[in-house]
Amino acid sequence: MEIYNLRVNHLKNPLGYKMEKTVFSWKVRGSKGKQQVSAKIRVGYSKDLVNCPLVKDTGFDPTASSLAYPVVFPLKPYTRYYWDVTVKTDAGEELTSPIQWFETAKMEEHWSSKWITCDKSSTRSPYFEKDIKMENTVKKARLYICGLGLYEGYYNGHRIGDEYLTPYCNDYNEWVQYQTYDMTEMLKNDGKLTILLGDGWYKGRFGFEGAEELSRYGDEWKLLAELRIEYIDGKVEVIGTDESWQVQRSNVTFSNIYDGEHVDDTLPESDSEPVLLCEAPKAQITARISTPVTIHEKITPVELIQTPAGELVLDLGQEFSGIFKLRVKEPYGSRIHIQTGEVLQQGNFYNGNLRTAKSEYIYTSDGIEKEIIPHFTFFGYRYVKIQGISNLKKEDFTGLALYSEIPPVGEIVTGNDLVNKLISNVRWGMKGNFLDVPTDCPQRDERMGWTGDAQVFAATATYLSDTYAFYRKYLYDLAKEQSIREGKVPNVVPAFGMEGCSSVWGDAACIIPWNLYMFYGDKAILEEQFTSMKSWVDYIRKVDDEKDGWSSVFHYGDWLALDHPVGKDERMLGGTDEGFIADVYYAVSAGIVAKTAKILGFEEEAEFYKKISDNQFTKVKDSYFSKTGRCCFRTQTALLLTLKYHLSSDEEKIRETLIGLFNESRGKLQTGFVGTPIMCHVLSEQGLNDLAYHLLTNEEFPGWLYEVKLGATTIWERWNSLDENGNISSTGMNSLNHYSYGSIVEWIFRHSAGINIDEEPFRVSANRDILAIDDAVPGFRQVVFEPVLSRELGSVQASYNSAAGVYESAWSFSDENQVTVKVSVPFGCRAKLILPQIDRKLFNDKQNPMFSDVREGVCYLESGEYCVSYNVIDMASKYSIDSPLWSLLDNKEVREAIAGFVPIDKIPEQFTFLTLYQIGEKFAGVTSRKQLDSLDKLLNQY
Repeated sequence: MEIYNLRVNHLKNPLGYKMEKTVFSWKVRGSKGKQQVSAKIRVGYSKDLVNCPLVKDTGFDPTASSLAYPVVFPLKPYTRYYWDVTVKTDAGEELTSPIQWFETAKMEEHWSSKWITCDKSSTRSPYFEKDIKMENTVKKARLYICGLGLYEGYYNGHRIGDEYLTPYCNDYNEWVQYQTYDMTEMLKNDGKLTILLGDGWYKGRFGFEGAEELSRYGDEWKLLAELRIEYIDGKVEVIGTDESWQVQRSNVTFSNIYDGEHVDDTLPESDSEPVLLCEAPKAQITARISTPVTIHEKITPVELIQTPAGELVLDLGQEFSGIFKLRVKEPYGSRIHIQTGEVLQQGNFYNGNLRTAKSEYIYTSDGIEKEIIPHFTFFGYRYVKIQGISNLKKEDFTGLALYSEIPPVGEIVTGNDLVNKLISNVRWGMKGNFLDVPTDCPQRDERMGWTGDAQVFAATATYLSDTYAFYRKYLYDLAKEQSIREGKVPNVVPAFGMEGCSSVWGDAACIIPWNLYMFYGDKAILEEQFTSMKSWVDYIRKVDDEKDGWSSVFHYGDWLALDHPVGKDERMLGGTDEGFIADVYYAVSAGIVAKTAKILGFEEEAEFYKKISDNQFTKVKDSYFSKTGRCCFRTQTALLLTLKYHLSSDEEKIRETLIGLFNESRGKLQTGFVGTPIMCHVLSEQGLNDLAYHLLTNEEFPGWLYEVKLGATTIWERWNSLDENGNISSTGMNSLNHYSYGSIVEWIFRHSAGINIDEEPFRVSANRDILAIDDAVPGFRQVVFEPVLSRELGSVQASYNSAAGVYESAWSFSDENQVTVKVSVPFGCRAKLILPQIDRKLFNDKQNPMFSDVREGVCYLESGEYCVSYNVIDMASKYSIDSPLWSLLDNKEVREAIAGFVPIDKIPEQFTFLTLYQIGEKFAGVTSRKQLDSLDKLLNQY
């Protein structure tokens, strides 16, 4: 038995985080028992939690949840606490975990230091310096620091910590973070504390607002720091920023998030300058919430290319976000120019789609061999053009991938190499855009936290990585932006001057915290965000009360869908009415607020917001549907929303119409930001798994594998970001690293692998006779395994290390008919397993533990591993005379088979959405009933 993954507030041994309460969590594996029966938490000031006095001992508590166990006790500043958990199981086992710790920051303690700055007329970034002399042997030393725009700390020339781009990105008028560093080991000797500052988001160019992009929050560098030293004799010394510090000028002459960095090592050493005192930022300074941004992967180039234009370009083989290190040894005064890009064009370097972002690094050499690494910028890139190095070798360059701490938790491998590459691309797209803020793209003059992108991808991200702490910071940002806008959620968070607001985008305020609650089972996120969630719905209500005003204002709607009647390749708005989408999401968000209020015990508010949701859904049905249930909008997205939220009185008709739309588009999606994330989920719920798999594995435009086939290593912003010849389709708005459409990976986890949690009672597919089963339990305490088989995919093997433990699900075909299904359920959890296409007579095999408890075709499982092999039944052939003609023509072998029966070249293109049977009925003499019957038997063999 092992207790592992111990966390406080979903952080591992957190140092210096904003901490108003303590919520403990843990996992168990390898036990004889199946369930935890009780647990206790002990907290103390010493690692010895047995012989030393305790701050808190909860005693064995049968209600203690390993997902989230709040323990209340007073916290003191500057204090390291040690803790452990002891678990008892239903098999009589008892085990105590390894000791863990967490340490508070300054909390409410007054800063004795002062905000300092320097003469801002120089373009050389400042080093703020202070000589440090120890009075005795150091027992404990902590540096509490905030530098604006960005800072890096050094002691005797050695870097303090391994984080980059601190103090990170937020609305600096609303809150400013400081970080805490353990400097105990560094302070063995006297030395010099040095803090280098850059422009960053605070005072550099960033945003969409023209001149306001520069120095949005301030036009001077600012520093606040305290080095707090505890000596072994008990004395405490605090060395803070004040007038005694000095300023030296660095060789960094320019730094900017968009445009890169310039370093000139030929500059003379500057004279020391006195620091200047300055006003504090407008916002209150607070302990950190951001998780660390660090180097995770080091990427070596796969090729050094001499392009047709004569350029030297390195191909790193993978698009990512971060910086680099480059070994240089060039003569004094040599100018080295480094530029980054996402794609080659006609074999040459290209960065036109970055718009105004220069995305470059310019270095002037002092003639000394060294490694150069940027300080205060980052790049989204795969290709690097380098000028000014006389004998460039690819071994001299290393890409350094930077992103926030988001430990991987989900792995999935299929029998289709292209799908596996797609999953890899989605993961890299997430890494590239999870740099403190969930950005839309990491390379052009944008890199902003668009709420719509974050919302549609949140569930996929959380299947792939532990995102709780990362999203918690983003939601804190979001709530701060709302607090100065009467509940309105700007489309971008942090806003950086963007005041627009839209449905689906703003609904992130409700959808993301609800997702986190469902995935992690910790209602603390609902408690923290409840005011934000309510205020968003209240804002909509206020706008809507003015004669249905909410549906009338501008909304992005089904952004970048392909079905708008005008716009062609440059189209951005989709063909689904934006007001309809806005009204639906208003009802959805109000419903989430109602459920949240109920969970938190606010019964009156629960009833109030449920009434809003119910009334809004009624309004949607009355406004956009005929009395017979027909939807006013004949688009894929409109019908997907209709089925997902049960808006029509005739769902079968809607289902048929949706199938017809896909047939008319030859089985191709036409959806954008609204329809794409829900599309395959809805299709599976409607029993249309074959269509969902067809969409997933389609290799033509538009589709996920189209870009994979063209060499993508992340997810594109547009379905046609590149044309079939690899030419960039637009420079106006075109990113090759945009994770939104990567939301398909949620469907692969939930349906292909079948690891499924649902906030509603589990709904069975339309083609099954099994009834609904129990409500889901948040935090993955209970899942429904319902894998969806596909001979084309061949196999799926998935693992998900949920908040409750590791679930595994795998299936594979050994031949055309026999499939093996394996699942595992972690300690303390339960699952329902619905085996696809199984003969229920096999349930009588009680020797197989999988079938020890079967009710109405559902296998009820407790913690353990399970496996069964069987011959599938009722797995219909992919092709028949009831298949639309386009699907038959797409398969070369099938096309040749039917050519002898049907004169396919005589059938007009606009009728290929019809089935062969319908064509036989519609076009007299094309084929006979007898021929169709013979053809049907032939097609069933494919």
